[in-house]
Amino acid sequence: MAYIIDEPRAGVQSIADTSTTQKHPLGTVVRATDPTYGAGEFIYLLGLAATAVGTWVTYNGDDGSTTLLAANAIGPVGVAMSANVASQYGWYQISGKAIGKALAAFADNGLVFATATAGSIDDAVVAGDRVKNALGASAVDTPSTGLAEFEIQRPWMDDATAA
Repeated sequence: MAYIIDEPRAGVQSIADTSTTQKHPLGTVVRATDPTYGAGEFIYLLGLAATAVGTWVTYNGDDGSTTLLAANAIGPVGVAMSANVASQYGWYQISGKAIGKALAAFADNGLVFATATAGSIDDAVVAGDRVKNALGASAVDTPSTGLAEFEIQRPWMDDATAA
């Protein structure tokens, strides 16, 4: 993925990069375009341990922190664009065609649900764990990457019991 920020600025951190130095205010949202995947929106956040490219997270808009997506999570959801580990800063996709971690049986056009595998999703229905505004756009590429394509529009979870 070669996303280029639509409105380039001096000192901007590239979408696929992680940095030990904060280069933008946490919560900054930019629009960027990839020649294959098209346009998307990205939010600048603080990383956490075990974050890899494609990891699903919930994030806190107040302090820019992230938590690996897990069952019963509540809050806005993003997909990591880099291996943005603890004490580092990077971009998370919040709209457009995203590439995210999925369990082996994930099917094309599947609904998106949090799983017991933190940071990954599946299409198996689990009441209360649906990631709203996210839909599978390919099957998972197993075993080579464990990634699939998704169409996301500012996804979120609320732990509601209806699937």
